[in-house]
Amino acid sequence: MTRTLDEAGREKTAARLLKSSANKFYDPEVDVDWDAPLVEGKRYIPAHRSTLYGTELWERLSHEQRIELGKHELASVATNGLWFEILLMQMLLKEVYNADPTTNHAQYALTEIADECRHSTMFARMAERVGCPPYGPVKWRRRLGKILPVIGYGPALYGSILVAEEVLDRLQREQMNDPEIQPLVRMVNRIHVLEEARHVTFAREEVTRGMAGLSPGEKAYQRLLIAVVSHEVTRSLVNPAVYKAVGIRPRDGYRAAMNNPYWQDTVRYAGERIMPFLDEAGLVGAPGMRWWRRSFLLPNR
Repeated sequence: MTRTLDEAGREKTAARLLKSSANKFYDPEVDVDWDAPLVEGKRYIPAHRSTLYGTELWERLSHEQRIELGKHELASVATNGLWFEILLMQMLLKEVYNADPTTNHAQYALTEIADECRHSTMFARMAERVGCPPYGPVKWRRRLGKILPVIGYGPALYGSILVAEEVLDRLQREQMNDPEIQPLVRMVNRIHVLEEARHVTFAREEVTRGMAGLSPGEKAYQRLLIAVVSHEVTRSLVNPAVYKAVGIRPRDGYRAAMNNPYWQDTVRYAGERIMPFLDEAGLVGAPGMRWWRRSFLLPNR
């Protein structure tokens, strides 16, 4: 009886999200003016969200170099976001493969995959439009990512979706209405924020359902998996190669960024909405705590 009610609730949520998706969605090919000129002097990210903000390396940069670094950091976050979404699409497809395709749940999962395809294209076009390389993750992390769709399932799968999406969402919400940010970037952020709100609702409910009644051993696996994935999400946001654009040796820039308390605070800020939910759901705990602490997502205690 409980399972029947649970499935009914899942179907009700999926039906609502399907209707919302049909009523309001964006096509980046149409809704973003890719031919509009970039505005000279406008930033690509707020200065205080740069990985080097407040460091000695930052103080050495001119105003123009700081804007240039922000442009490359934006492109890195966008193309790493593309990488996250491709991995998440693979995991969702695995879920659909094992599901009844006539259910609202399976059909919404397919709808979300279609959304993510458009977002991936949009992020790639933005990086190209601002004139930056397709940074993505470093090579070893890209290779390692291939195993995630194989080992990822259950609440950690949906929790990973939430971490990747909500970290980006928090930063994009801050920037999409900031008049000092390039209009192109603000529009891309606005599209992503609107459509990801549905994905977050879907994933949060799946986490809550999936954690109910897990054995201690299974709960430990789910906790470890999401902690490791979350660590890789935050550590991969900015590819070390971005620092070459402003004459900084990549390993020096990356080391300064990872030790920068301002950047660590930015990551914690980005995770402020998702971390309490994951903690309450039971996904934050041993044996994953070492990885959570290294991710910068946990609040200072």
